[in-house]
Amino acid sequence: MNIKVIGSNQTELYLGNGTVVLFSYSTPVAARTTDDGFIRTSTKWSNTTSKHINNWGGFGGKEVDQSVLDNLVK
Repeated sequence: MNIKVIGSNQTELYLGNGTVVLFSYSTPVAARTTDDGFIRTSTKWSNTTSKHINNWGGFGGKEVDQSVLDNLVK
C-alpha cells in the first residue's frame, strides 16, 4: 500500500491489486478498480467532497453503496 496526498483533504491510497482509492477527508469516496473502472459513493456527502470526486475523474463513475468503498480499504 502507498499513500499520496493530492490536495487539501484529498488522498489517494494505492492497493497492491492495482486499485486506487480516493479519500476525501478521512472517508473513501471513489476508486479506480481493475474490474469496474471508476466507482463512486452513492452517499451524498458535502459539496466539497463531491468536487473532490468529480475533479478526480469519478464524475461518470458507477455509483455504489458506501460499504463497497469501505470494504476496499478494510
